[in-house]
Amino acid sequence: MREVARGLISLKLSAEGELRYITTMREVIELLKEGADGKIVLVNDGGTTFLAPVLSKLAGVVCITGALGSHLAIVTREFEIPALMGTKIESPEELDRKNVMIQPDEGITGVLFITE
Repeated sequence: MREVARGLISLKLSAEGELRYITTMREVIELLKEGADGKIVLVNDGGTTFLAPVLSKLAGVVCITGALGSHLAIVTREFEIPALMGTKIESPEELDRKNVMIQPDEGITGVLFITE
């Protein structure tokens, strides 16, 4: 495993799955059609409206912006889906379709690992 990012974690749970870097609503619909079950999505600034079609099926969410009080963080907690918020990632497009793991760290942070 290789650490690729850290952020604020919305819920002290781990998640593992294929990561999808989602930047448009069209990509959300494509993911819905292909099957979002068990996927982890990476979004630049995605809100719950943007991810609504797939949110309940996801294993995890990684958001480059946001904080633990943001609407996305609150809703993922309600769905019991771990989310990393305010996550610093240098090249998010390079993580698309990689197997990753979200893992809680000490305190309010979490780590994103590539597992393959």
